[in-house]
Amino acid sequence: MIEHLTAETFKEKVFDYENEKEWKYKGDKPAIIDFYADWCGPCRLLAPILEEIDKEYQGKLQIYKIDTEVEQELAYAFGIQSIPTILFIPLDGQPQIAVGALPKNDLEKIIRDVLNIEK
Repeated sequence: MIEHLTAETFKEKVFDYENEKEWKYKGDKPAIIDFYADWCGPCRLLAPILEEIDKEYQGKLQIYKIDTEVEQELAYAFGIQSIPTILFIPLDGQPQIAVGALPKNDLEKIIRDVLNIEK
């Protein structure tokens, strides 16, 4: 299930960027975070694709959404310059960033290559 995050829930579930210096993911499965805004056309194109991925990979990964208009502090903390920006978070290792509304096959390739998840 796709979950919307606030700065507080982000710090609890993903990474406490205020108190931790080095990246340490708190989740128990790989994650995708979609930084978006309601007014953004490409973001609206990406939303149904993420819904499909959420259903197809259910139980294998977590998808989060962050509204950059509401959570400006969070967007600033991660240096989000344009939207949509997607953060791919493996269980181990550093997150990878992709900018733009990627097609589903590109997202699935990143899920395989970065998150090490097969359908």
